[in-house]
Amino acid sequence: MRVFNCDHCGHLVFFDSVRCLHCGSELAFLPDQMSMAALTPAPQDGPDLWRRRGRRGTSEYSGRLYRMCRHHTNLQACNFAVPANDFADLCVSCRQTRVLPDLSDASNLRRWKQVEAAKRQLFYTLARLGLEPVPGTAGPVFEFLADLPGGPPVITGHLGGTITLNVAEADDEERARRRIALGEPYRTLIGHLRHESGHFYWDQLVRDGGQLEGFRAVFGDERADYGAALNAHYARGMDLGDWAARHVSAYAASHPWEDWAETWAHYLHMIDLLETAASYQTGVTVPDPNSPARHHVTDPFAVPRPLFQDMVRQWVPLTLMLNSLNRSLGQDDAYPFALSSGAMVKLRFVHDLVQAQFQRRAPQGGSQG
Repeated sequence: MRVFNCDHCGHLVFFDSVRCLHCGSELAFLPDQMSMAALTPAPQDGPDLWRRRGRRGTSEYSGRLYRMCRHHTNLQACNFAVPANDFADLCVSCRQTRVLPDLSDASNLRRWKQVEAAKRQLFYTLARLGLEPVPGTAGPVFEFLADLPGGPPVITGHLGGTITLNVAEADDEERARRRIALGEPYRTLIGHLRHESGHFYWDQLVRDGGQLEGFRAVFGDERADYGAALNAHYARGMDLGDWAARHVSAYAASHPWEDWAETWAHYLHMIDLLETAASYQTGVTVPDPNSPARHHVTDPFAVPRPLFQDMVRQWVPLTLMLNSLNRSLGQDDAYPFALSSGAMVKLRFVHDLVQAQFQRRAPQGGSQG
């Protein structure tokens, strides 16, 4: 996730910021422009409308008008803005959520806000990759639910374009309990959403994109009995065999669908972390084991078609540095993975599909990186 600067004063701000701490400007993310903006009220143009502020010392304002997402106005739960000519009261991210938990419960409200924040981060990365939003196409829809007393537990998963997530995953203690019980090295809200979005985009890019033959050659045949495969996976307990030679995680070894979803999530991890590192290139360099020179991390979105080998060359030393920083503070590794050559082949498959989709949706005549 890149960092941003306040339109008005130029001070550093972040993707989830709602106010510039330096100049006091109201801030909102503009999905139609994929940028953070300092806004000023425009009551002369209509109730609850805002304009983009100009640089300090100027009187220039953008002609484009916005309103704040209703979840910001009513619940302080969103920092996305809606173009004034879009008559929806929810932003493009919030309107993807079809079912909410009971928000009169303060715990559910807190959890839901955390889940929506992770979903906006997912939205940003997918939009930057050209996967959404695209006029005339639909992204996934979401149902965020809480367990009810005496009822069946809410199971996180994907079915037919709908991603369901149990909001209990927003509680650190509960998430840690489940991670330990399942023998997982990593479990986060953004990781869940990236994984489940992988199932959605498997339908879009592989099944409906004419890529089944290539997918099966790399990941295996998804027609294998899914339920039986998962039962066998959990029956093995911690004795999961030599999964690391071909997969990004132990769970990826359970079935080709889960292999794809885990690999997809990992690819989004790579994209987001590389973009974050590139945003902070103010003299910080990452040692490149393949070169005697020190290597600057570059933004994976800086060119229309980032080369996968360039991403990998930056990824390995970057994650080593990330883990070393965590260890210096007495924390566990932030990136508890080691990618094998077999896993890299699968990540490359995901990369090529995403980049092909990006090129199909990009304006014709643009430069090719």
